[in-house]
Amino acid sequence: MSSRRSRTRQSGCSRPISDDQINDLVSKLQQLLPEIRDRRSDQVSAANVLQETCNYIRSLHKEADDLSERLSELLASSDTAQAAIIRSLLMQQ
Repeated sequence: MSSRRSRTRQSGCSRPISDDQINDLVSKLQQLLPEIRDRRSDQVSAANVLQETCNYIRSLHKEADDLSERLSELLASSDTAQAAIIRSLLMQQ
């Protein structure tokens, strides 16, 4: 039994994930990643897809942190009326 399948059983899943399911999930990830999706080649290794997924998630976290910091600076520097409008817009989501 592969170590991947034994880890799956240990984590509480009732059945192991098949290789076809893994390939399908990697293919779906590949469709979501701009770096890989736009490439002409269809042959991208699963390891490369997973690495690009990690990189993409890191970049999204950084972008969210940067936007949060910019918003905090904007709220701190704007007058109270503008800050109240921005806060009310944020609360609507």
